[in-house]
Amino acid sequence: MYRSTIAGILRVGALVIALSGATGAALAQQSTPSAGQIQLGRDIVSASGATRSFDGIVPTILQQALGMFTQQNPDLQKDLTASIQSIAPEFEKRRVEIIDIVATVYAQRFTEAELKEILAFYRSTVGKKFVTELPAVLEQSFVKTQEWGGKLSEQVVNRLRAEMKKKGHAI
Repeated sequence: MYRSTIAGILRVGALVIALSGATGAALAQQSTPSAGQIQLGRDIVSASGATRSFDGIVPTILQQALGMFTQQNPDLQKDLTASIQSIAPEFEKRRVEIIDIVATVYAQRFTEAELKEILAFYRSTVGKKFVTELPAVLEQSFVKTQEWGGKLSEQVVNRLRAEMKKKGHAI
């Protein structure tokens, strides 16, 4: 569960980075996309596997609300939990709004021709493999960069201590 949560978070992060990193013609794209562009954006969101990363958003928000109110009044936990369960389907239906938001961002940043190329990639053999392998790539990348960061931090601390020792300071 924890690994799939991390992979989902990393996938959303990668999606956000990908969306925010567009340059050139994409930046010059009109601000009001056509219905066709938005549909292509939806298709891209679906084909890219990004919709899976949205699965935990509503439950997470509901859990945060439960936690907040339970912390304020622990005696209400049973009733709060029951209430969260009863309202969950109402809010789970709204998950589609996330897809429309992301689809619109794609449509605003890419031309229709570019969107078709992106979709063609995700529907290609290598694109499908990319979607399948991306969670593992991101998770492994996260673990490896955390390891690297830890080692680098240790080296910085050791080097800084050595430099400060040269100046007569022990830190």
